[in-house]
Amino acid sequence: MINVTLRQLRYFDALARHGHFGRAAEACAISQPALSMQIKEMEEALGGMLLERSARQVALTRFGEELVERVRDILRSVEELGDFARAAHDRFAGRLNIGMIPTVAPYLLPKVMGNLSRTYPELDIQVREALTPKLIQELAEGRLDTAILALPVSEPSLTEVALFSEKFLLVRPREDERTPVPSSERLREMRLLLLEEGHCFREQALSFCKKQSPAPREMLDANSLSTLVQMVSAGIGVTLIPEMAVAVETRSASVSVARFRNPQPSRTIGMVWRKTSPLARQLLQISEVVCQSAGKVRRQSRPNGAPLPTR
Repeated sequence: MINVTLRQLRYFDALARHGHFGRAAEACAISQPALSMQIKEMEEALGGMLLERSARQVALTRFGEELVERVRDILRSVEELGDFARAAHDRFAGRLNIGMIPTVAPYLLPKVMGNLSRTYPELDIQVREALTPKLIQELAEGRLDTAILALPVSEPSLTEVALFSEKFLLVRPREDERTPVPSSERLREMRLLLLEEGHCFREQALSFCKKQSPAPREMLDANSLSTLVQMVSAGIGVTLIPEMAVAVETRSASVSVARFRNPQPSRTIGMVWRKTSPLARQLLQISEVVCQSAGKVRRQSRPNGAPLPTR
């Protein structure tokens, strides 16, 4: 019988992800020598080298590459054992790992955390902010229980539950406030500031404008909505932001916000989780709390309640 521990499997998985002993040790909250010793013992137990070591990084051997997916399957199954145990009890307790995309997390997270803590006081909620492809990957690997992102994701292995839809609003310099709101066709001719490649919101904005991704020399992208709005305030161009972000991102910027004429661009935000998750019933209940939280956030996105111009 091969004597390999679950701890060693987790350490090997971390090494495969980080490609570096120091970063993997930090992620596992152990010392680098202790991690190295555990991996060496695992290699001895399995009778083969898992890693090619160098001074700066590590790479998987062919044996290691063949093993890593099996290891992740085992770790995912172990995580689901915990999920089964939690699902078997009426009370919802323990750790819950939730992922959120960056264009949702800063605006929705405070209200969601407060409401979930009151509704499920025994839950230890851990939040991971990342782009959609990374969240889907971590869901598949069992490192996340659920994720809040833009739908659809069209992954056959995931359950999708729509939470709410929200409009995209135009943000432009304050001096343009009295000019007509441009059509999607006119917007194609303007300098449209976008999030970096990888953000689904970028693709949604381009889709509304029916515009191809700008050539590299024309690109002036940002990694956050906050940076986009400040660039608009500086007179560099115009941008689109989701409605729930308006109150936070425009309060200290010299910009004007307006709605487009119908049909207005929008997106649907939802929750996704693995179809095999034993926590499906509890996650559906959590989706209702998230939906209620989102309703409050959206109502507060324009504190004075004033309608936005569409002329």
